[in-house]
Amino acid sequence: MKAIQVEGQELSWIDAPEPTLGVGEVLIANKATALNRADLAQRAGHYAPPQGASSILGLECAGVVEEVGEGVARVREGDRVCALLAGGGYAEKVVAPAGQVLPVPEGLSFHEAAALPEVFATAYLNLFMEANLEPGEFVLLHAGASGVGTAAIQLCAAFDNPCFVTAGSAEKVSRCAELGAADGCDRHTVRFAEEVPGWTAQHGMDVILDPVGGGYFESNVESLAVDGRLVLIGLLDGSTSSIALGAMMARRLRVIGSTLRGRSIAAKSRVMDDLRERVWPLIETEQIKPVVDTIMSVTEAKEAHQLLSQDGTFGKVVLDIPQ
Repeated sequence: MKAIQVEGQELSWIDAPEPTLGVGEVLIANKATALNRADLAQRAGHYAPPQGASSILGLECAGVVEEVGEGVARVREGDRVCALLAGGGYAEKVVAPAGQVLPVPEGLSFHEAAALPEVFATAYLNLFMEANLEPGEFVLLHAGASGVGTAAIQLCAAFDNPCFVTAGSAEKVSRCAELGAADGCDRHTVRFAEEVPGWTAQHGMDVILDPVGGGYFESNVESLAVDGRLVLIGLLDGSTSSIALGAMMARRLRVIGSTLRGRSIAAKSRVMDDLRERVWPLIETEQIKPVVDTIMSVTEAKEAHQLLSQDGTFGKVVLDIPQ
């Protein structure tokens, strides 16, 4: 098969060993994958794949089941599926644990389906499983125009949670509102902590989902309501910050550090099962939709990485896998 291999600064579509199908696994003839910032970090040498995972880039895919391993009854050969991966998505063939494989929602293309697994699993896990978000609670989403952000906005709208966003421009904030955000601000021109009291009638944010870290930490703490939860899922602005311990104690705040990629297969399968039960029906009725900014060929992976790194996209960049 062919796959993207990192060769210095280049991303080359070249021959690679086919993955080996094991017990409880599914072999997928891949039609599409999608970019995540973890791909950029791995390419730069800052985010190694978990032990035993493929070293090939790519955390999600969509395609057709080619073969199933022993003990798999969840899918059959010929099924149209998408999958959450620990690696291997930038390739013609992919092996995934059966519990991380879901059917392509009715009516979606492979390109659209490839934009679902990583971001919806990340958003759902961190909002509803880690932060235990309850209906009616206020949510602040940083990087609202990102893949995770656009997924989280729609989940909040679907499950009765007023959500607010920060984004890189007024245009992006407007597009987030079209997806279901209640309001938001341009992070370049407005200090979000000053907007939170007005957005929430002085209540504060019950949950904040933050891929930024660094300099956002103090403003996040300032913005949280009593019993508020900050879920930290990324460190785009750095890994260190001062901590307002007094405020955290007085308002019973919780800071939750969270990653998805390194979790066990069982843990990731639980997330995917919840998505199938609670979110996939909403996709099939078009209440929730994948947000795809750009579709490019996997042979243009380097250009796609450059596009994502420039922070001009809204939603996902998808790579088509030629057959």
